[in-house]
Amino acid sequence: MNVPDSHPRKESLEVRHRLIDGFKRGLVADAGLIAHGRGEAFDYLLGEETVPEAEAAEKAAVAMLLLAENPVISVNGNVASLLPEETVDLAKALNAKIEVNLFYRTVEREKAISHELHKAGADRVFGLEKTNDIPGLSSERANVDSALWNADVVLVALEDGDRSEALKKIGKKVVAVDLNPLSRTVQVADVSVVDNIVRAFPNMIGQVGILRKKSESYLKDILKDFENSKNLDEIVSRIRGSFGN
Repeated sequence: MNVPDSHPRKESLEVRHRLIDGFKRGLVADAGLIAHGRGEAFDYLLGEETVPEAEAAEKAAVAMLLLAENPVISVNGNVASLLPEETVDLAKALNAKIEVNLFYRTVEREKAISHELHKAGADRVFGLEKTNDIPGLSSERANVDSALWNADVVLVALEDGDRSEALKKIGKKVVAVDLNPLSRTVQVADVSVVDNIVRAFPNMIGQVGILRKKSESYLKDILKDFENSKNLDEIVSRIRGSFGN
């Protein structure tokens, strides 16, 4: 569908149609469309822009991922539909592995998502061969391969909270990208980026270009100065303030 340039929410509508296309091609679960709508509501309250708190979180997230020894980006159908190229670019910039992990898992969806990421330039996509089970999880998300199992930092985007909690319990650091500042994923993550992923990943790629030239101590200072809970409180206050405008 061609959305007229004059439409005030052109970008938002184009994102919706990318997801619908992804659903038709077997990448996105039907529940993924509902989840996107929920996120859209929060984005609207944030003015559909990257707010300063999100910028700070994106910088901290990149610092944490650059400091990691074995970073992994976890991808679901929505992520693969919305920005496969950016996901691959971010992974390459961070020297991170890409893992497919689905709540509504089917082998067909996993293969479709893997194919989409390979088309976008990924050299290898993990997550299709399950070798380990994350303790405390009963959903399909518990089944992972060696890439995720050996990770020290995991970037989870548009994720459900139970796996994020389980990842923390087995010693992983979690970077979350989610528009809902009240979600379990965001609340338990070490760094929570409350921003639309179609803005967050490009912003983070830009931050990698700046921060990978910096020293390890510089990156550690960024994380030392970043308070995730305080940042989330400021995001929530910003959303509440939007009702008075």
